[in-house]
Amino acid sequence: MHKRVVVTGLGCISPVGSTTQATWQALLAGESGIAPITLFDASLHKTKFAGEVKGFDAVALLGMREARKMDRFTQLAVVATDEALQDSGLKIDESNRDRVGIVIGSGIGGIGTIMQELDAYRERGPDRVSPFLIPMMITDGAAGVIAIRTGARGPNMSISTACATGTNTLGEAFEMIRRGAADIMIAGGAEATIVPVVMAGLNVMGALTTFSGDPKRACRPFDLNRNGFVLSEGAAVLVLESLESAQTRGAKIICEFSGYGTSDDAHHISAPVENGAGAILSMQAALDNAGLSVRDIGYINAHGTSTQLNDKGETMAIKSVFGEHAYNIPISSTKSMTGHLLGAAGSLEALVCAKVLTDNIIPPTINYETPDPICDLDYVPNQARAGQPRHALSNSFGFGGHNATVILSRFEA
Repeated sequence: MHKRVVVTGLGCISPVGSTTQATWQALLAGESGIAPITLFDASLHKTKFAGEVKGFDAVALLGMREARKMDRFTQLAVVATDEALQDSGLKIDESNRDRVGIVIGSGIGGIGTIMQELDAYRERGPDRVSPFLIPMMITDGAAGVIAIRTGARGPNMSISTACATGTNTLGEAFEMIRRGAADIMIAGGAEATIVPVVMAGLNVMGALTTFSGDPKRACRPFDLNRNGFVLSEGAAVLVLESLESAQTRGAKIICEFSGYGTSDDAHHISAPVENGAGAILSMQAALDNAGLSVRDIGYINAHGTSTQLNDKGETMAIKSVFGEHAYNIPISSTKSMTGHLLGAAGSLEALVCAKVLTDNIIPPTINYETPDPICDLDYVPNQARAGQPRHALSNSFGFGGHNATVILSRFEA
């Protein structure tokens, strides 16, 4: 008999807010976090805007001694984790530390540190590279740092599945609790890739939008005139817990974590398969895993990147899985406001699903101006909407053909 798994804590830091509540309020208001890049001089780049975390001061939040030993992605992960743990009321001590695990993923890891230390190596020689380079650059650095900070000694790892990372971390953490490997899991994703070489690489492969107007209008999922995604950074972390553990300690239960599916397109390293075959497998696996039918799903947070191929393929996949019911499901791409947080996107969007279930309101897809005949579902255009879904599904698809889907549900004892 599988254990029931619930969500007891939420934490995030995003381009639209430095906390879960600030982020949620901005999304409901349709506020975009996309703005001109300030982290470096982007004047030579085709795309000069991104979704930066605004006013982030790691030294003020973590102290100089700790902050200087972490790449920005780890700093963001730590801040999001601190909020999630506070929200959960969880105290990690000798009584439970061996049963608390961590899965924090990143698509790219410490790329900012790599580039900085590469400059130091070239300019000043091999002896002047930071002794913190290796622990700061590796993608499992955040999971390790959080374990040290919290004392959690249970299963600990990083997952890296490009833009599906944040969803895979939650799903794998969920499965660990279900099979009894841990009672509590701290899970999510973090990313800090707004650096010149990443922007350049994404531009030359044609992935980023080159929209020339107001940056806030650049990300337009499912709109006919979409032409690429907007790169962003941030972190989102959820505390997952067996129902028994949550009830024993009297925790506030936010929602139930009920299903997980994952697959691969086995098609192309960066382009999704046009008919959405891999996404279909992932969504169907999550429904089967949760023991739910297509008619049970009342909200979808789409991967919705604002690229031509993704939005078309995802729409086709949703129609294939849900049939006629697809037209009854409100679907939003909150990337229209946050941009694409890569390895942190899925965990942020699962957090959004949790808030939809608790607050009975569905965030919009902003910048939806010109309908695309191929993308003809209900994308909750431009305005938040009241809604009371019992089950919410979140999709993430990444380079390498990775697909991941999770289902969160209203908690019923």
